[in-house]
Amino acid sequence: MGKVGFGLAVSCAAATCAIAAILVGKRVRSRRKWRRVVGVLRDLEEACETSVGRLRQVVDAMAVEMHAGLASEGGSKLKMLLTFVDKLPNGYFLLKLLVLLDLFDFIASSLKQFVEREAQNSEFSPVKRRELGFTFSFPVKQTSVSSGILIKWTKRFSVKDMVGKDVSECLQHAMTRNGLDMRVAVLVNDTVGTLALGHYNDPDTVAAVIIGTGTNACYLERTDAIIKCQGLLTTSGGMVVNMEWGNFWSSHLPRTSYDIDLDGDSPNPNDQGFEKMISGMYLGDIVRRVILRMSQESDIFGPVSSRLSMPFILSTPSMADMHADESPELMEVARILKEDLQIPDVPLKVRKLVVKVCDVVTRRAARLAAAGIVGILKKIGRDGSGGVASGRSRGSDGKMRRTVVAMDGSLYTRYTMFKEYLHEALCEILGEEVAQYVILKVTEDGSGIGAALLAASHSSHSSSSSSSSSSSSSSVVDSQRLP
Repeated sequence: MGKVGFGLAVSCAAATCAIAAILVGKRVRSRRKWRRVVGVLRDLEEACETSVGRLRQVVDAMAVEMHAGLASEGGSKLKMLLTFVDKLPNGYFLLKLLVLLDLFDFIASSLKQFVEREAQNSEFSPVKRRELGFTFSFPVKQTSVSSGILIKWTKRFSVKDMVGKDVSECLQHAMTRNGLDMRVAVLVNDTVGTLALGHYNDPDTVAAVIIGTGTNACYLERTDAIIKCQGLLTTSGGMVVNMEWGNFWSSHLPRTSYDIDLDGDSPNPNDQGFEKMISGMYLGDIVRRVILRMSQESDIFGPVSSRLSMPFILSTPSMADMHADESPELMEVARILKEDLQIPDVPLKVRKLVVKVCDVVTRRAARLAAAGIVGILKKIGRDGSGGVASGRSRGSDGKMRRTVVAMDGSLYTRYTMFKEYLHEALCEILGEEVAQYVILKVTEDGSGIGAALLAASHSSHSSSSSSSSSSSSSSVVDSQRLP
């Protein structure tokens, strides 16, 4: 009996040891999987690093590229397009604003319906011919304040056979076909419209930046600094320059393998590099690519979801919602992973990891955008460094000058963490003493109201006196607001 009992005891002990070994093995494997996933996050953080030193390198690179783009055509990735807008509206300028939206024949037919409805409005002051402000939110080489040639499509838009054509002329022909007596008085980029509205509300506004689906910036430059157009004369001595900064590139930008893959898979590889790192069109897809890499490294997300391989399946608004989730169990993160990416039953610690990925990608984008803004201020001498070409940070009395940048775009206006990170970086780069004089002011609907202000100011019906009121009829077409 004793031998039997001893044998059973040994067997039980062996079984216990075997079970323990299996459990220990599972824990070891689980830890290894977790370490691999955490390693992916750590690599991402290192690749996206945006120290103040690096951001200042981006600032310098932006200013240098601006100089190069103004010196010669093709001298820089920044196109630095002339807008022929040499005067900006101010608060003394009054107008009646009528707004309508969309593109060419559809735009023209819509305008016709609008005009017919408006004709019944007894409060409207009739004019012989209506003046139109046309907001076209794509790169255009302007030949005058009211005409320009489409250079390329961006933001994944494309209309066949339009590149190389005068967009104002196309709209003008469409309006004629529809029997409309209207003239394109001004062709503007939405960023230029934002600057116009910002300056109308606050005369200290010197630049405008839009960070939404796409991104762009413009600013007021001295005409004598535009070397590629020597002899250019304006009554104001200045001109608004449309930077098309989405195409900015520098070796100092913290590019990751995910950025490289996204660029290679895009319809425009090696193009719009800055935009692909900071704008709303792309941030969600960068996060998707990181989650895909994590799911390939480990099974912590369960079987790899086929939806993770679908470009742009995770939108930036959804990414922002996950980033903003402050619930104890991160239920919004769980919902989006399940509904958008078909990844159900994700453990809480993994959901926290996803939030961290969103944070890293967003923080990098916001801080790079801040560096871009300071780059503009450096170019025009408003960054506190005291003496780059155009203008000075201090007035004649030695005091810092107030500098306003008009801001628009859903990423900036609606994504709280993005906005906070951008402001934080701006302070770090400029220093608190200078940063307090730089105001980023939300200026919404510049593509509508701003364009109308410019149309009215360039209207053939407007009064020659800037202090008198204008009753010219200024309609607006915004090409970006497609149905």
